[in-house]
Amino acid sequence: MKYLNSITFPDKEVEFDFFLEIKRTVYDSFYPFQVLPKHSFERIDFEPITILYGGNGSGKTTALNIIAEKLGLKRDSSFNTTNFFVNYLSLCAIDSVEKIPVHSRIITSDDVFDYILTIRALNEGIDLKREALFEEYLEAKYSKFQMQSLEDSDQLRKVTDARSKSQSRYVKDKLMNNVREYSNGENAFRYFTNKIEENGLYVLDEPENSLSPIRQMELMQFIEDSARFFGCQFIISTHSPFFLALREAKIYDLDSDPVDVKKWTELENVQTYYNFFKEHQEEFHSSENKTKD
Repeated sequence: MKYLNSITFPDKEVEFDFFLEIKRTVYDSFYPFQVLPKHSFERIDFEPITILYGGNGSGKTTALNIIAEKLGLKRDSSFNTTNFFVNYLSLCAIDSVEKIPVHSRIITSDDVFDYILTIRALNEGIDLKREALFEEYLEAKYSKFQMQSLEDSDQLRKVTDARSKSQSRYVKDKLMNNVREYSNGENAFRYFTNKIEENGLYVLDEPENSLSPIRQMELMQFIEDSARFFGCQFIISTHSPFFLALREAKIYDLDSDPVDVKKWTELENVQTYYNFFKEHQEEFHSSENKTKD
């Protein structure tokens, strides 16, 4: 499914004309100007899955944020724009094949990390409350409480409850189970699968962060299925060979000058992994033989 057909960024000449028109005032940054033209990155033609690949400073995250802000996509973590961000967006042109669904969103590393930290904070609070309930149970069960007035009714209920239940049942009835019961990687994976709905456009910034190789492959399959069967379109920035290997993905190599579309097996990052494992292939064969023995 394609909702977004293309986006065009201002080239060097358009940026130059813009700077001629603005007042001569000192600014800390002209971002996002002067980032994408470095490698003549002027246009993206999208497929159901489009990937932006490149090293730090290549502009892939900048491009994703420009797309997200131009389309007004939802995001969980705050995004601080610069003095010139709105001006830059006005110079970008988009071509939408379909109306962008309202639940479409951008998912960044900050979103995932904030979610993990929130779960961790909730769990720490629950753990503290559990310890307090353990003490409350013992105090209530073995107290020599005698009701003196109606004001003691709450304490009476605690004592009665404690004396009629085991400690674990008492605590369980008064306290929600830990939210976690999952590792950080599992929580990160669940964040993606919970946020990605059917029939939506999703911009993912380095989804491999916080995910083990196994979880990356699971999310890779989830993305492929979502694009193929559930009407989703994805725009992804990544270094991960697993996501770069997404079937039928169109990959823009932002490390090339000018930016060019390449196969995933042609990318420097993937070639580095390939050469490394190739150099150590005898060790893998040796391990396989020991396992068979």
